[in-house]
Amino acid sequence: MDTQLTDWLAILTGFGSKSMDEIGVAPFLGVMLISLFSAFFISLLYVRFYKARSTGSMIYRAFPLLGMSITAIFIAIQFSLPLSLGLLGALSIVRFRTPIKEPEEIGFIMLVVATSLCCATFNLLFLAIIHCCALMALIILRYSSGFLTVHQNDGMVIIDIPDRIYADRGNDIISLLETELTTGRLDSISQNQGQTVISYNFQTTREDIILQLQKKIHAINAEITLNFFYNRNQAI
Repeated sequence: MDTQLTDWLAILTGFGSKSMDEIGVAPFLGVMLISLFSAFFISLLYVRFYKARSTGSMIYRAFPLLGMSITAIFIAIQFSLPLSLGLLGALSIVRFRTPIKEPEEIGFIMLVVATSLCCATFNLLFLAIIHCCALMALIILRYSSGFLTVHQNDGMVIIDIPDRIYADRGNDIISLLETELTTGRLDSISQNQGQTVISYNFQTTREDIILQLQKKIHAINAEITLNFFYNRNQAI
């Protein structure tokens, strides 16, 4: 019994391909369960770090079945060259046209594929390393303030001003925007049918600054209207 357990552990922690006879049913079942829990872990990462910013996609619910399927397919084909060539030919004529709603979802799908391939080749050390690196990357992206967002606009303020007011106080309004939204920049100024519209992009700012800006703009003239639009849920 101890010898058999040792052989199973050697298969699950080894490198390189094994023959199907060397693997056996128990290690195959074990690696399928590992693939399942790995996919569940990736689903948890998706929900924890990304789902709140998605557009309603439920793609993470497919990760467990996707992970097990990829693992089973690659375990089956790595021991049979004819089967591998047949699968390659079949996949070459099959096209999946389901659109990806968010580009970040591609990263999670590729993570499922990579971990499933590690399970299929019995490289569990690689599997653990991939999970640790993925978790570290998501934590850095989530909690590092300003990381990779130096030139990213988090929102835009649209100010609608009557032309007669803009002619008198336009410079004051733009100066106020530059003072309150120090990380922003003027995007455009357009005039149409007696109204002037100022578009001003800004990066992450506090809610109290937004409220203060509204009060100061309305103090210039109550006819001025402001609309704030945010690109991300976590903009404020």
